[in-house]
Amino acid sequence: MDLTPRTGDDSPVSQPRKRKWLPMVIVALAIVAGGVVVTQFLTSAIDYYCNVDEVGVRDGCNGDRRIRVQGVVEEGSVKNVDGETRFVMSFHNKSLTVAYQGDPGGVFQECIPVVVHGRLVGETFDGDRIEVKHSNEYVEVNSDRIKESEKEADACSAQQ
Repeated sequence: MDLTPRTGDDSPVSQPRKRKWLPMVIVALAIVAGGVVVTQFLTSAIDYYCNVDEVGVRDGCNGDRRIRVQGVVEEGSVKNVDGETRFVMSFHNKSLTVAYQGDPGGVFQECIPVVVHGRLVGETFDGDRIEVKHSNEYVEVNSDRIKESEKEADACSAQQ
């Protein structure tokens, strides 16, 4: 083993440290992608809520953005043609024609309040989601099951 000191001539030349760009690029792309996802989520989660009489009148209830429109389905206006449900909804003596792809199903019917999500295309509101207000009346179909569960709940609370 040679223990003699080295001279400046034979010492290795120190090289500048190279930065690893790939990890920094990946982190930057992940941050940008996360920002895009959050922005898209927040803009789609904010739908303005408008009544039929406010569509095209109130700021935010224009056709250039996604909105939710509330009104009552007019009697005799529901038509199903080629898988599309068309109806007219009204509020404060103003009407709006709605085109909904598919069958709203459930408790959807004439003369009930609904909220339709979508966009205004010309004079027609192109809806892709319908929320229906249902009555507060509860009909007991299986009242014996409800009584049994109440007994079990009472027995459970008595044990505590």
